[in-house]
Amino acid sequence: MVFQKPPDGGWGWVIVLVSFFTQFLCYGSPLAVGVLYLEWLDIFGEGKGTTAWVGSLASGVGLLASPVCSACVSAFGARPVTIFSSFMVAGGLMMSSFAPNIYFLLFSYGILVGLGCGLLYTATVTITCQYFEKRRGLALGLISTGSSVGLFVYAALQRKLVELYGLEGCLLIVGALSLNILACGSLMRPLRSCGSSLPEKSCLEKIPDQYLIYNEKEKNLYEENLNILEKTSTEEKSINKPASSDRKLDSLMNKNRLSSVAPKETDTYKMKVAEQTYFCKQLAKKKWHLYLDYWAETLSLFRNKVFSSLFIAILFFDIGVFPPSLLMEDIARSSNISEENCIIPLISIIGIMTAIGKLALGILADFKWINTLYLYVLTLIMTSVALLLIPFAQSYIMLAILSGVIGFLTGNWSIFPYITTKTVGIDKLAHAYGILMFFAGLGNSLGPPIVGWFYDWTESYDTAFYFSGLCVLFGGLLLLVAALPCWNSLSSSHQPEKPLPNMYSYKVSATA
Repeated sequence: MVFQKPPDGGWGWVIVLVSFFTQFLCYGSPLAVGVLYLEWLDIFGEGKGTTAWVGSLASGVGLLASPVCSACVSAFGARPVTIFSSFMVAGGLMMSSFAPNIYFLLFSYGILVGLGCGLLYTATVTITCQYFEKRRGLALGLISTGSSVGLFVYAALQRKLVELYGLEGCLLIVGALSLNILACGSLMRPLRSCGSSLPEKSCLEKIPDQYLIYNEKEKNLYEENLNILEKTSTEEKSINKPASSDRKLDSLMNKNRLSSVAPKETDTYKMKVAEQTYFCKQLAKKKWHLYLDYWAETLSLFRNKVFSSLFIAILFFDIGVFPPSLLMEDIARSSNISEENCIIPLISIIGIMTAIGKLALGILADFKWINTLYLYVLTLIMTSVALLLIPFAQSYIMLAILSGVIGFLTGNWSIFPYITTKTVGIDKLAHAYGILMFFAGLGNSLGPPIVGWFYDWTESYDTAFYFSGLCVLFGGLLLLVAALPCWNSLSSSHQPEKPLPNMYSYKVSATA
């Protein structure tokens, strides 16, 4: 479907506003789940690794199911998906207040809320892109800060609600708040499609005009279908002969009345069945070719050294960097830092600094003299250093500083689409970005449980964050090596006369 030209303003700013609040309301609790994590540890008495699965699934399932989420938005539209997903998020949060054990939470909070958040993220990004073209970067940057601001607000809000109403009351109130997404979804007015008019004929009758462009072989196939139908009808007539003279008389009496109608209806029926048969065969053939083309394009993406390094880097980055936002409150408690000394929740610091980092790094990426890929690698290396310093932080001030640094650097999500576009090209951006988001979701899902299991084995977070820091450092160095300019010179010296199709390499230049 082709939509009208994006207005780049007007009602589009309403879309930006409601998309901001949609991400604020749906991602606030899952990203600030570290406050609830402490309560679940005390109530259910499970290990830190098992309990960490709840928060990791809430953030990772939406990314893992990104292809499904995209298909739902494409099929039904942003507004219906947003309204439906608001019930998923609200229902999951409210069901979690009645959870009898941690395994029930894995479904209600981890899968149900996580899948709802994934659908809402895809819907808000899709409808924002439909309304903006020239200012698309600004619009996407504004709505993406909704989740970060939600993390900042919900960390303090959930802590206060737990103190006043307990864990059950907190989840019920937060679930009720998320129902406001319904109001946001109702304002997501879709753009009208260009050239839409009322059809003069039914879809079945329009099939020949749209799809039946015959060559000689296809015409023979179509005639073969008609012959089969005629043969079948002849056999039925020979089998169903009248058994008595009365039936012959009745048939002769009715023959004159139906002679003018029956042949026309029979021919129309035969035509429609033949058209449907041919249409189904053509559709199946087309889908099969699309499937083969998809996997051929996927293989061509993984032949790109930078893209292959990029998906490894994003996987290890999310394994290492997501646990602090989930476990930082427990890290402070394990370091014997009392809650009275925590003036601002550490998770809130991560949230607000992430919003600042998204805006700042996005602005830096617009400068022509800055290479966005090297900027991204720099954020990975600096993040790994901050993670390696966490075991040495024994005071609230040190943890607050490291939380702010990690939060700012994780704002590199705002420049990730730039890097993907530079690596694979704009024509393959959607395909490549979906693959990368799948691995990001996998990292989000695995990171906190791995760190929690390290604590269960060693009774300390030190080894866990050494592991996290080394994971991020490995991904950054691998991506740096793959993007070195020397690979371009080597490939050009051994390049065949005719370049292979669908092969892309990241060329480092001052205009990146």
